[in-house]
Amino acid sequence: MTDTVDDVDMPFDDDASQQDKLDALQERLEILEAQNEEMRDKLLDANAENNKYQQKLERLSHENKKLKQSPLFVATVQEITDEGVIIKQHGNNQEALTEVTDEMRENLKPDARVAVNNSLSIVRVLDNETDVRARVMQVETKPEVTYADIGGIDDQMEQVRETVEMPLEHPEMFEQVGIDPPSGVLLYGPPGTGKTMLAKAVANQTDATFIKMAGSELVHKFIGEGAKLVRDLFELARQHQPAVIFIDEIDAIAAKRTDSKTSGDAEVQRTMMQLLAEMDGFEERGDISIIAATNRFDMLDRAILRPGRFDRLIEVPKPDAEGREMIFQIHTRPMNVADDVSFADLADLADDASGADIKAICTEAGMFAIRDDRTEVTMADFQNAWEKIQQTEDEDEEVSKTFA
Repeated sequence: MTDTVDDVDMPFDDDASQQDKLDALQERLEILEAQNEEMRDKLLDANAENNKYQQKLERLSHENKKLKQSPLFVATVQEITDEGVIIKQHGNNQEALTEVTDEMRENLKPDARVAVNNSLSIVRVLDNETDVRARVMQVETKPEVTYADIGGIDDQMEQVRETVEMPLEHPEMFEQVGIDPPSGVLLYGPPGTGKTMLAKAVANQTDATFIKMAGSELVHKFIGEGAKLVRDLFELARQHQPAVIFIDEIDAIAAKRTDSKTSGDAEVQRTMMQLLAEMDGFEERGDISIIAATNRFDMLDRAILRPGRFDRLIEVPKPDAEGREMIFQIHTRPMNVADDVSFADLADLADDASGADIKAICTEAGMFAIRDDRTEVTMADFQNAWEKIQQTEDEDEEVSKTFA
């Protein structure tokens, strides 16, 4: 029941003057207005909070509905026939013939990616995106290695720059002479001689898109997966021309072909055939240069070594004495080296060391100084480091012979 005016307590006494009564009522009115404004703000906040929870409820309901639905599978269109569309489901390579509407048939073409349901009926057409494995191989941040960080292989460095950088930076020179620029360079030699560092320096120097991968990453379990990844890699390079593709350990997929009938060897050979076709096939490669590296030149198939695929075959040997001295100087730049250290003597001492070995010697010499609580690396530290590395290599060889 609503209170009447007589039931409400007045903020003044009955014997108060008329002015006092008005002042008291005015004060009460201001308090009520402030309280009313505060309640209005709380109501707005409550409505906003309610809207937020309502949106969250709708989102969760939508997600719950999607979770209850049957999942769709990704497949690739193999062939479009009068009887229907032949698709191959990813993962298990299961092929199926399915019927589609005339409208969907117009949007389909071979190699198109589609989503299919449990009955392998096409639900919708997916975008033809390159394999995510190909996209992650694109180098976004340039390596910190520069040509100044590489020593002992000046001739090889100059040949790589002529083959890769010059066509990208000065293509007009090749047009004026009337020749096509070299299409690729293969670096081969013992481990640790600087082949991968050369590729890093190219990535640092050039503004072209740089894509790196190891040959072993192209070897896959299912039929056609390796070849598809090769196609996607070159498609990614075409989309971002000019581009440089670096293939390390190329012998993993480009070994000499044999008469082996195993499915694994057959799949590796299919991947190599796709690589050969992309490097120098019917279609133009575009403004794409290829650098490859291997420690097993003797294992490579002759087809991949011919001109047109790799126009330059560059051997990267172990450095000579002058090269070893230069590499010692490069790796000791940030080190606090004592005055008694002679790089020429160190180069003569490590007479069969590769660039990677020399880097290991410098690191181990620094560790000897740290163990002795010193901040300066002496000649004796380098000598001890070389002896330790040789001892480790001898032990590794003995272990290898034992298990051979």
